[in-house]
Amino acid sequence: MTASVKIPKKVQDRLTGGLRKYQRIIRKLADRDISEADTVTVIKDMLSDVFGYDKYSELTSEQQIRGTFCDLAIRVDGKTHLLCEVKSAGTTLNESHLRQAVNYGAHNGIEWVVLSNAIIWKVYRISFTKPIQWEEVLCLDMGAVTRSADDLAKLFMLCKESISGEALDAFHRQSQIVNRFVVAQTLLSDAVLATLRKEFRRTFDGLKVSEDELHNLLVNEVIKRDALDGDGAKAATSRIKKAESSLRRKAAKVAKTA
Repeated sequence: MTASVKIPKKVQDRLTGGLRKYQRIIRKLADRDISEADTVTVIKDMLSDVFGYDKYSELTSEQQIRGTFCDLAIRVDGKTHLLCEVKSAGTTLNESHLRQAVNYGAHNGIEWVVLSNAIIWKVYRISFTKPIQWEEVLCLDMGAVTRSADDLAKLFMLCKESISGEALDAFHRQSQIVNRFVVAQTLLSDAVLATLRKEFRRTFDGLKVSEDELHNLLVNEVIKRDALDGDGAKAATSRIKKAESSLRRKAAKVAKTA
């Protein structure tokens, strides 16, 4: 989904070189049980050497939020683009840590936050609704990421060269659509079921099968249950309905002006 992102050669070289250097380091961090302060130092080094930020002018620990300070903030051209909540390398990231990171972002009007222990990097987008909502957009295991085009494209989302643009927003929009929930609901749509029925009849010489039969087969035997249930499935249904409604409005507008 991200492999088509064009990464400048200079940035790609920095990413691959940085991975070689820091993967050896971070794989040992948990075993050494380093402190949270030392983990912050490692993350600052990675943000500089791997992701391209100036350690002294663009990375700060002085972002005050409601009387406290977040661990790190990324400021480029005078604007805070991202907050980073850091836990020690030996700490397993949990919901409590996530709420802390989200609260920092929500109270400061910053929609992108990172929760990290230097090994795992979780990137969240905050929606300033009532109540505040958030969604995990990226999860990177820095000890396991490869130099594949897809992994490098995900790393590029956090680079200085893309943080001021819309790379994260575009990735987030695409991830909202190209996922198992939307695919599952699309497979169950009237248009796809009609096409599937037609293809069965063509391939198997007039085989009689109804769209209801195909629907039940997909729901009960083909599509995994977790793609059909829960909030993800509801959001997918809503997203598809909005897209279809938008298409109908555009079609009506074109017909009106024709």
